[in-house]
Amino acid sequence: MTDDAGNDRMADNTNMTHDDDTTTGRRTYRRRKVLAGLGAAGIAGLAGCGSNGENATAEPSSDGGTATETSGSEAVDEAFIEEFRGSGALAQNRDIGGTSIAELPNLSGDLTIYLGGGEGGLYRDLIARFENIYPDFSAQIRASGTADAANTLINEGPATPADVFWSVDAGSLAAVAQRGLTATLPSAVTEPVPLEFHPEDLWVGIAGRARSVPYNTDVLTAEEVPEKVMEFPNADALSGPMGWAPTYGAFQAFVTAMRVLSGEQATREWLNGMQESNVTQYSNEFLVSNAVADGALDAGFANHYYALRVKAARPNAPIDLAFTSDDAGALINAAGAEVMQASQNKQLGFTFIRHLLSAEAQEFFATRTYAYPMVPGVPPVGGLPTIDELNPPSFDLTKLSNLEPTLRLMRETGVL
Repeated sequence: MTDDAGNDRMADNTNMTHDDDTTTGRRTYRRRKVLAGLGAAGIAGLAGCGSNGENATAEPSSDGGTATETSGSEAVDEAFIEEFRGSGALAQNRDIGGTSIAELPNLSGDLTIYLGGGEGGLYRDLIARFENIYPDFSAQIRASGTADAANTLINEGPATPADVFWSVDAGSLAAVAQRGLTATLPSAVTEPVPLEFHPEDLWVGIAGRARSVPYNTDVLTAEEVPEKVMEFPNADALSGPMGWAPTYGAFQAFVTAMRVLSGEQATREWLNGMQESNVTQYSNEFLVSNAVADGALDAGFANHYYALRVKAARPNAPIDLAFTSDDAGALINAAGAEVMQASQNKQLGFTFIRHLLSAEAQEFFATRTYAYPMVPGVPPVGGLPTIDELNPPSFDLTKLSNLEPTLRLMRETGVL
């Protein structure tokens, strides 16, 4: 879930060997290695989804569920979860958690997806994998930036051809939902996800990103980073060079949360205070994190996964993450999806979103984009604290859609 083009790419889909199974409408995948060996030294997590499942045909019900669904570790075998998992040290030896796509209704039919953002093409790659599994499923993708996609849907209104809006930013999802343009998601879709990531069931989170403070471990310790972001401008430990990316959507969402939680005046003072501390501006948060690892910055502001991308490329880089507590600096934002009210393919849309919350897709998000999984039982990578172990503020993510006051404030203070 990033706003940048990203530098991660998934392996080509031709690496997936498959047989067509005409009785189930999906393709089954040949194994390359035994799943039982994957979790022996892995990160703690749920160990699967049961043990007695058999293949069965599945007919979707009115809520995107199914009367007869596959279950058990054999289902996870069939889905070939390794083909969704990323490579590298951070992605290896992981236990499997969540519900396999083999336990879900088949995807069948044509679906028009408006894609806001997309992790540098990784979201397209995931859709392509679903199309490889389900020969009767086809996705028509219209990709643009998050704000552009949301504005297009709002302007099109009930005449939109979109069935699903999948965005890297909760604010854009909320902006569309608040216009009454989205369908209520059934419990079969939202049940696996914590309540704060499906407010009013008009959209649901599929992957999370935590605000964090990347810091250079040659200069700072986690204990020296204040627990409250409002203390940063006057913190002696942070008197050295710091970096931020104010033109970046994730940073603007963070400032929006600060404005809502702490008030406009306090946010204005914080922005001015950071500028007086000679904070350096970067075009995106990967560059902030990279500069921290290079020693050009002592610390910075960034989504958590950028430091992991730096560490994946440079395992010995002197960078680690600190997290503030119960304030805007600890915000957890979400990529998510919603089904359009005007869609003639709502059931397919519901089932598609259930696939985004499957064990395979959650593993894809965790190990290829380093996002926080939305489904409890799928562990984050890289020794990250789980969402439950972090202390984010109590915050309605739909309020991130009210961006204009934030942009005005950032312009008035000279940050933009």
